[in-house]
Amino acid sequence: MKADSELVKASGASETDERDGYLPVLMIGHHAAANPSHVGRWLMDNGFDLDIRVPRLGDPLPETMERHSGVVIFGGPMSATEPADYMKREIEWLGMPLEQEKPIFGICLGGQMLAMHLGGEVRFHPEGRVEIGYHEIQPTAEGAQLLDWPSHMFHWHREGHSLPSDAVQLARSETFENQAFRYGKRSFGVQFHPEASLVMINRWTTRAAQRLALPGAKPRLQQIDDHMEHGPQVQRWLADFLRHWTALLAPERVSR
Repeated sequence: MKADSELVKASGASETDERDGYLPVLMIGHHAAANPSHVGRWLMDNGFDLDIRVPRLGDPLPETMERHSGVVIFGGPMSATEPADYMKREIEWLGMPLEQEKPIFGICLGGQMLAMHLGGEVRFHPEGRVEIGYHEIQPTAEGAQLLDWPSHMFHWHREGHSLPSDAVQLARSETFENQAFRYGKRSFGVQFHPEASLVMINRWTTRAAQRLALPGAKPRLQQIDDHMEHGPQVQRWLADFLRHWTALLAPERVSR
């Protein structure tokens, strides 16, 4: 698979597919061109099939996770607080993989949805600020014990969330306090986009250029320059995180 090619739903996985004893990882997207990018590539390179679904466009969510090893929930341009039926169903559905103790990885909108399901609140910054582009983050003591963090992560969001009860904060930033959290041993939510590729950054800064005028958004060319500087460190973090996360799925098959 090419690094920035679009992954389509016919990715060689279905609800019953297994490769070398692995169950597929469920990948939930929120727009037609759902692209797991670096997350999907790492998983496929390490032996996992992907089952990519977009419930917003009519794809059903599984009634049980017995045919999936875990779930990754990606971002999207919508808000976790909007009253659309599909959003309410997705947030409620998260109770099932949590109950079945299947690992969850929520990215940006996906992390906010997980936080909402756990009782957190999603809200705008009180001064209307955003995080768009590469912004500094700081790991907490618990986060630093788990992983080696880069100084900057790529962001594309206007809302943040409160820390759910019983969740452990892993990283923070000056603008939005909660950047990463763990719930239990297997579920994680992050506010940033470690899966972002240069193609994705070019696409977002072109198609949603109006957001670059918001307070806290970095100019397009700076985002590209920052990606050249910080992108490699972020990809190392992502690989380390996915090694940790997939060890909760199938530790005997994780590549070291």
